Amino acid sequence: MSLDGVVQAPGAPDEDPSGGFAHGGWMVPYADEATGVAVEELHSKPIELLLGRRTYNIRAPYWPHVPEGSPSRSLADMYNSVRKYVASHRPLDPTWNNSHALNGDVIEAVRDLKRGDGSNLLTWGSAHLFRQLLGAGLVDELHLQMFPVILGRGLRLFDDNARVAAFTLAKSTISSRGVIITKYVS
Repeated sequence: MSLDGVVQAPGAPDEDPSGGFAHGGWMVPYADEATGVAVEELHSKPIELLLGRRTYNIRAPYWPHVPEGSPSRSLADMYNSVRKYVASHRPLDPTWNNSHALNGDVIEAVRDLKRGDGSNLLTWGSAHLFRQLLGAGLVDELHLQMFPVILGRGLRLFDDNARVAAFTLAKSTISSRGVIITKYVS
């Protein structure tokens, strides 16, 4: 996220222009080895993805088509193989391998998933879904990368309706380009 909490469209100019957001791709100049290592560590244990519909619609056309030899190919292979749960109020056409719509009450569906024997649920992006999970007390860890840029507008991770929650800092580092990389646990 940016210093002012924006999480919208960090990776590409046309990733998510909703609401007239014109700063897509803002994190790219700050990505470095440390931010890459943090992403690799986050994905080093077995995971299943928990995504909101908008994030799913952004990622589903991209990850299955990452070319061989691309620096992000290993991440693409992992994303393409894991189970993906998608929170949506509309019917889902699961074109991305191993994608499943969460039916009914999303919060209850996530509670059921957490009670099961599956892998860790990772929500990457999906700010609207994240806020619902946080409000329901379903967030166990926060892995945040705060980029040294202020955007002034855009979708923020935390909004005025955020529930009071306390987390403990478990790990932090600062990248060579000034990105603050943190892990908080509840």
